[in-house]
Amino acid sequence: MKKLIVSVFAVFLAFMAIGCSKVPAGHVGIKVYLLGRDKGVDSEEIGVGRVWVGINEELYLFPIFKQNYVWTKDSREGSPEDESITFQTSEGLTVNADFGITYELDKKKITTIFQKYRKGVEEITDIFLRNKIRDVINSVGSKYEVASVYGSGKTKLIEEVNSILRKDLEPEGILIEKVYLIGEFRLPQQVTEALNSKIEAKQRAEQRENELAESIAEAKKKVATARAEAEANRLTQNSVTKTVIEYEKIKKWNGVLPVVMGGNSMPMIDVKSFTSNKTEE
Repeated sequence: MKKLIVSVFAVFLAFMAIGCSKVPAGHVGIKVYLLGRDKGVDSEEIGVGRVWVGINEELYLFPIFKQNYVWTKDSREGSPEDESITFQTSEGLTVNADFGITYELDKKKITTIFQKYRKGVEEITDIFLRNKIRDVINSVGSKYEVASVYGSGKTKLIEEVNSILRKDLEPEGILIEKVYLIGEFRLPQQVTEALNSKIEAKQRAEQRENELAESIAEAKKKVATARAEAEANRLTQNSVTKTVIEYEKIKKWNGVLPVVMGGNSMPMIDVKSFTSNKTEE
């Protein structure tokens, strides 16, 4: 009898081990009924802990922490397959690039998400989100010229893609933090060479304009300096009167008159003239 009880208990434990599952930290569980009148998705979301999963049931786990995934051409990142995204510009030129995404699921809408997609988070990321992002990038990218995509328009394009994705997906419970470009856009080789040549020509033209502006500024500076010097000389000449000259002579005279003076010799200093001028002043 004891052996029978032990055997039954062992079978019960084994059955419990098979039917018992666990919702790990950072996840929400969704239970699905596979058969019977109640088959479908359970309306109750299951929190962290152990949960009984019967023969007629299946448990799906959804992470509620941030997810990050990349779609690249490099087999060492993301998938071994080429998952890069290609779109066309307004001229019809093909552009290829690697993209990444950071997002999270609204934990209050996990049931709604599963009811719509009937997939786990990996399938939602690999299939639905990639297709959605590719479609939006194609739609937005077709409005840009290739020169803009290659240059300053790149940031604006990515911002517009993010804005559309957030607006479309937030009501469904998919909260986009950002979709971002990895590396640079890949263009046809001949297009890249043509754009680089155009950029170099523009840079050379700007350099010549800067050099010309510097030369003009330097010439104006020299003209201004010459004019200032001429004006200073004019003011100096106008300020030198006979009185000033006589005053400078007196400052340097030692007070001794010449002992011998010729008939036509004049004193070095015209004291009378200086004194009369001084009196008049």
